[in-house]
Amino acid sequence: MTTRTVRVVAALIPGPVDTQRFLVQQRLPGGSRALLWEFPGGKVEAGETDEVALARECREELDVELAVGRRLWEGKHTYPDLTVELVLYAARVVSGEPKPLGAHALAFHTPVEMQTLPFCEADIPLLDELVAGRLGALD
Repeated sequence: MTTRTVRVVAALIPGPVDTQRFLVQQRLPGGSRALLWEFPGGKVEAGETDEVALARECREELDVELAVGRRLWEGKHTYPDLTVELVLYAARVVSGEPKPLGAHALAFHTPVEMQTLPFCEADIPLLDELVAGRLGALD
């Protein structure tokens, strides 16, 4: 059985005070992967570039305008119901304060603190790379 594949873009957004902390969000209850943590972002729609999709998703779900930087990481994970192609971009908020419009909760955590949270499986290899400092310059 083949599963559908979705391209998902995510943002590594440093905190406004402590740039060693990054924004993560908890998924809404009741949906797929309910209450697991992930990096902000979402699906790339037909005709969108990764950067446009990431800016749109963060506008819709966080009520912020983003400046999207370089690609930091890319990976693929297959869940029972779908395959996720996940791409992480460096990003920063240029206007607005993040609000949990499309999430159960938001938090700024260090990568080590993130390892104590239940993350979506697709995000775990990315989190390991972040903790190990293997993503390169984050701006």
